[in-house]
Amino acid sequence: MTVLDLVRPDLRDFGGYASARRTQMQGAIWLNANESPLPSPADPGGTLNRYPEPQPARLRARLAQLYGVAPECLMVTRGSDEGIDLLVRAFCRAGQDAVAIATPCFGMYAVSARIQGAPLVEVPLLDAPAGWQFDLPGLVDAVATRGARIVFLCSPANPTGQSLTLDAISDLAQAIGGRAILVLDEAYVEYADSGSASTLLAAFPGLVVLRTLSKAHALAGARIGALLAAPEIVSLLRNLSAPYPIAATSAALALDALSDATLAETKARVTQAISERRRVQDALDAAPAISRVHPSQANFLLLSCADTQASFDALLAAGVVVRDMRAMPGLGDALRVSIGTPTENDALLRALGAMP
Repeated sequence: MTVLDLVRPDLRDFGGYASARRTQMQGAIWLNANESPLPSPADPGGTLNRYPEPQPARLRARLAQLYGVAPECLMVTRGSDEGIDLLVRAFCRAGQDAVAIATPCFGMYAVSARIQGAPLVEVPLLDAPAGWQFDLPGLVDAVATRGARIVFLCSPANPTGQSLTLDAISDLAQAIGGRAILVLDEAYVEYADSGSASTLLAAFPGLVVLRTLSKAHALAGARIGALLAAPEIVSLLRNLSAPYPIAATSAALALDALSDATLAETKARVTQAISERRRVQDALDAAPAISRVHPSQANFLLLSCADTQASFDALLAAGVVVRDMRAMPGLGDALRVSIGTPTENDALLRALGAMP
């Protein structure tokens, strides 16, 4: 049995759309894609009249180098959302193959499952005194008894902030291997103490890792992510993706962001964000308005409030916009606050009466 046996049977031999750029033909005069032969007057670079590479080769190679995988194990995606959507479409038959998630969690896993008609299995997190924890036996049971074909985990988790150790990921991948795909969404891993699960890909063919340039690399508007997986999974998902998913302008910007000099600045910014996270947490721990600051390995903090509406209103009155989490299961008193600049964080603390 191979990992492709978990794919929807009707898609195992699906070749996808053979776009004009995917053929990789070479020439000096391009008349094969019905493009305008002249650039737009609004295009100062004079290149956007042509379709971009479906998988920009230089960007793919650079991301593979950054994440420590072979290029054939990486697919460039439109943020992490595209990877989530493609995985659900590839592995879940409508009405049959379920998606398991650890709630409360990032909402796009459930959205993609619903669009595909895949049943959703919710395995609640455990709210322990030391912080939120994943119910790993519950996730194994979701695969064994409830038909989960994909298990989505965000580590560090959004919105709760906890991380999984690599040992725990290995144990879970081993327990569900051959029966389901395990997807680790590492959107916030740059801020965490734990390493990336990409180091486990060779050992577990059914493991998939999602990465993004939206957070630590400050390119949320460019919509560049990466899906790391076994080459056969990457090849399959490329056949399901849009003909030209990556805008040329975004690919060029991402390459600039991955230069050695820019990566060094990014690392310094991540270090500052971690330091600010600790400072903000320490200050809020002593604030009467906050009943609990949940431990976080990400670039945000989840706050349980004594009077959530009053805290939310005080923040808005100060011009500070945070995420109201009260509609999510288990978070009826919670707000999520991103870590901003020191000046922005001071404004947050003042609004909550937490400035020392």
